[in-house]
Amino acid sequence: MTAFLKSDLFLRFLGGFVVGTIGILALQPDTQPTLTSPAMAASTSAATAHSDDATL
Repeated sequence: MTAFLKSDLFLRFLGGFVVGTIGILALQPDTQPTLTSPAMAASTSAATAHSDDATL
């Protein structure tokens, strides 16, 4: 087991995860995207408009 942990294959495999983690943390956007698409936002505002018409 210790021979595997010291092997070149394992060290390269572990190094790939380290490089990937650094890349993910470095490339994160500053602002978080909204979770609704424009189509969902339009349907939500249309639904509230129809409910307002029903109360008249």
